[in-house]
Amino acid sequence: MLENKTILVTGGTGSFGHRFTEYLLKHENPGKIIIYSRDEYKQFLMSKEETFAKNAKKIRFFIGDVRDGARLERAMEGVDYVVHAAALKQVPTCEYNPTEAIRTNVNGAENVINASLNTGVKRVVALSTDKAVGPVNLYGATKMVSDKLFIAANAYAGNKDINFSIVRYGNVAGSRGSIIPFFRELIDAGEKELPITDYRMTRFWISLPEGVRLVMKALTEATGGETFISKIPSFHVKDLAEAMCPGIGTREVGIRPGEKIDEVMVTAEDAPYTREYDKHFIIYPQVTFNERQRIDESGKKVPEGFVYSSANNTEWMDMEEIRRRLPEAFEGH
Repeated sequence: MLENKTILVTGGTGSFGHRFTEYLLKHENPGKIIIYSRDEYKQFLMSKEETFAKNAKKIRFFIGDVRDGARLERAMEGVDYVVHAAALKQVPTCEYNPTEAIRTNVNGAENVINASLNTGVKRVVALSTDKAVGPVNLYGATKMVSDKLFIAANAYAGNKDINFSIVRYGNVAGSRGSIIPFFRELIDAGEKELPITDYRMTRFWISLPEGVRLVMKALTEATGGETFISKIPSFHVKDLAEAMCPGIGTREVGIRPGEKIDEVMVTAEDAPYTREYDKHFIIYPQVTFNERQRIDESGKKVPEGFVYSSANNTEWMDMEEIRRRLPEAFEGH
């Protein structure tokens, strides 16, 4: 599907952007990949990595900020597909800099939508987060608004061959700022105890390759307005600590502002619009805006009141499974 196509990735120097670009080069033979981000040094470092240096003719590094609509339009000229990964993601950073979070995560989303509509882009997939579900912090609130914008953007497609969809997952295992590298730093520094905010805490486990596959599914299958969610295992954070360093002590430090005990991907309110498939769920839009938007009837409707959270998951990772999968969390980092 993406052979000889031009793909633009906002925030493309991040963990996801690296792995997604590698995947495209290895499996899709794209015509061009545009890495759109605002940090020239990260772009320089990425360009020197072996995989990307070998494919320099296929990769363009484009300095720009999603806050800048005109720059986005210039970058999207001739682009077929857009993956929107740029965001301010750190919960404390967004709490202390709320206006900046809104400008990047909300206004930036609007700019991506408008630029895509104005330049002939065919498909747009935006990366979301569990924190957008029943948000209790500003980061989650801005991503909830961003999700609503991308779903509603299908109303402005008219006769254009374009659709907008969303993929939702929690922290990717091993991604910058997540718990696994945080624990690894403490262990490497010789700490005898690991801090755990709450011993009841659960999380979903998703690897970068799984995140990439979900984006590819949305790019190839979305008809507009869907939210794609992978079926992935859960784990207890206290089990992660023991798996990473057997016998290490732990201390409960209390939940941080804006943090949840469990991750939630599908709420009871979403259930009437959600269908279950073999390896994923799709939340369909409550309102459709054009005749191209369709429901994949091969999926079964979830029960009334269904909730998909890391606490009520049917698939769990024990310590042995966590240890087995830990290497994937550090691969590519």
